[in-house]
Amino acid sequence: MISVIIPVFNEEDSVVSLHSEIVSVLGGRGDPFEIIFIDDGSTDGTVSEIKKLKPVRLIAFARNFGKSQALQAGFLMARGDYIFTLDGDLQDDPAEIPNFLEKIKQGNDLVVGWKQRRLDSFAKRVVSKVANFFTCLFTGTNIHDMNCGFKLYRSEVAKSLNLYGDMHRYIPALVASLGFHIAEIPVNHRERKFGVSKYGNFRRLFKSVFDFVTLLLIRRFVDRPMHFFGIMGTFSLFVGFIILVYLSWIKIFNGALIGNRPVLLLGVLLVVVGAQLFSSGFLGELIIRQNSKRSLYTIREEIEQS
Repeated sequence: MISVIIPVFNEEDSVVSLHSEIVSVLGGRGDPFEIIFIDDGSTDGTVSEIKKLKPVRLIAFARNFGKSQALQAGFLMARGDYIFTLDGDLQDDPAEIPNFLEKIKQGNDLVVGWKQRRLDSFAKRVVSKVANFFTCLFTGTNIHDMNCGFKLYRSEVAKSLNLYGDMHRYIPALVASLGFHIAEIPVNHRERKFGVSKYGNFRRLFKSVFDFVTLLLIRRFVDRPMHFFGIMGTFSLFVGFIILVYLSWIKIFNGALIGNRPVLLLGVLLVVVGAQLFSSGFLGELIIRQNSKRSLYTIREEIEQS
C-alpha cells in the first residue's frame, strides 16, 4: 500500500488538480493507495476544496503549526508500506512516482528528489544552494537537494522521525544518522501556477540556522547529553579550579591580596558554570530516560472519503 502525504497551506487553486494527477498515476498501477492532505491552518478555501475530493483523507490543524508538524502528523497516521511526500503547489510532478518506487525497491530506505532544473526565483535558488552546501559539509550527507519536498520513505523510516521547528529541511541528514540507506533521483520541477511560495526566503534561512545547529547536536549527542555538557563542564571546572588554586597559593605563601583581582571572579564563575553544565547534562539524561513525546499540534477536523 502507498500513502501520499501532502502538507498544504492556502493552496485552494492547486489541490484539485494535484489530487487528479496522483489518482491518475497510482490508479493505473493497481496498488492500493491513500491520499492524505494535511491542512496547516489555511485561511482560504483549501479545506472546502479538499472535501470535494474522493478518495481522500483530510487532517485539518486548528492553526498554522508549520510544515514539520504537518509531516509528523501525516507520518503517524499513514497506513502505507511506502510513504510519499510532495508539496501542494503543483511544482512536484506526480508522473515521477513510478521512478521513486523503482529506486526504493533497489534496497534504499529513503529516496529524495533532486530538482536539477529548478524553476524558482533567483533568491530561492540561492538560499537552497547555501543551505545544501553547509548541511552536506557538516553532516556528511551527500544529497544535492536536502529540502526537496518530493520524497519516498519506507514506512518504518518515516515513523521513526520526530520532527519539530523547521527540521523537515534536514530529513535526509536525520535519516542518515539513524543508519538508513538514502538515494536520490532527478525529478521534473514545474513552475508555480497559483499563489506564492511559503518557504525558501532569506528570513527562513536565518531561522533555520538554529535548527541546523540543533541537527548537528542531535546527530552526536541526542542520546548522551552528558557527553556534550560534561566536556564543557569539565573544561570550565578545570580552568576555574586551576585559577583558584593559583590564587590560594599566592595568598598563603606570598601574602598577596587577591580580593580585588578580576581573575578571582573569573575562577569562581568558571567553577559555577561548570557545575551548572554538569547539572544540565544530568537533567538531559533524565528527560531522555523518561522517553516522553507529545504532539506539538492540535487537529481541528479529520475526515476520510472513499
